[in-house]
Amino acid sequence: MKNIIPVLGLATLFMAACQGGTAKRTQAKIDSTIVNNAETASDSTQCYQYIKNRDTATLSLKTIDNKLTGTLGYNLYEKDKNAGTIAGIVKGDTIIANYIFQSEGKTSIREVAFLKKGNQLAEGFGDVQEVNGESKFKDQSKLKFDGSMTFEKIDCK
Repeated sequence: MKNIIPVLGLATLFMAACQGGTAKRTQAKIDSTIVNNAETASDSTQCYQYIKNRDTATLSLKTIDNKLTGTLGYNLYEKDKNAGTIAGIVKGDTIIANYIFQSEGKTSIREVAFLKKGNQLAEGFGDVQEVNGESKFKDQSKLKFDGSMTFEKIDCK
């Protein structure tokens, strides 16, 4: 009887040690999955398109954490076509970025804003001012996202 108690104690310790290793490996696998999924979610490219009558626009965004880069192009009926790149930040559900584009052989910089609504991005409009050769919004808090130009999410090509 005296010999059984230490043997049972050692067996219990051995089994607990084996189970602890499995639990640690399982937790490490779960943690790794969470990290990989978070990287995929925060490092993604999304594409959007606006089409109304003869007007079209395309937008491609790559987001890493709260910073984004991408391309934007407008082809509006009876207006000069322009295309370029954007770079900016994401604040909650709002994107504020600088749009650097070419139109009629001239490079221009214009601040753009988009509000995320489900699978759509509504472009924001407001009063602008010229600051160091760039068009900037006078007051970002007064932007109107009225849906006059709403981009629908599409598959990237």
